[in-house]
Amino acid sequence: MEAARGGAWFIALEGPDGAGKSSVAELLVTRLLAAGHAATLTREPGGTRLGEQVRGILLDTANVARAPETDALLFNAARSQLVREVIRPALARGELVVCDRFADSTLAYQGYGSGVDLGMLRDVESWATGGLRPDLVILLDVPVAVGLARRGRGDPGSLTRFEDEARHDAAFHDRVRRGYLELAAADPGRWRVMNADGPRDEVANDVAEAALAFLVASEPNNDLTRIHP
Repeated sequence: MEAARGGAWFIALEGPDGAGKSSVAELLVTRLLAAGHAATLTREPGGTRLGEQVRGILLDTANVARAPETDALLFNAARSQLVREVIRPALARGELVVCDRFADSTLAYQGYGSGVDLGMLRDVESWATGGLRPDLVILLDVPVAVGLARRGRGDPGSLTRFEDEARHDAAFHDRVRRGYLELAAADPGRWRVMNADGPRDEVANDVAEAALAFLVASEPNNDLTRIHP
């Protein structure tokens, strides 16, 4: 753990399908830039040329079914490239990084959702990321029925296999949501749980206020510690 330094903070947005993470992440970065922060927006899986190729394999509904362990390894392969190519360089430049999903998604989906051992997943994550963890995780929490209904009203072509395949049913998504809430409860100093069952702009404003409050509280003179190894 290294002492806090201004500027370089890593924020991840997490949540179940239909929580609105992607649009909220974009609005959050807009607010951070307006507040004078140098900010980089990226996403998982993706964010790099290799990561976007892996994203296609992972999310395409036309791909063959895979074991959840295989999914976990593919997610971590894309994550490893993202950390080395995008996130760590941005942090080294003193920028604030906002990532639409990060490693806790794998714990929630492949761990809690599909039953892969959490300890094993954490070991693979630590190896893939070099121990990098977000300083702040904002969980956009929404009831499963609401999230899936939102996705169902959208473009059918945008549905991923985690929303389209029969094995990823409402019970699966309920396990994912409960997993997220359990992760947040276990680490309240690093997580903020936000109610995402509301208008997008209101949710985005609440998220931005939470992020800005975290940054104000985390100024170097507050003698906090960092999670970046």
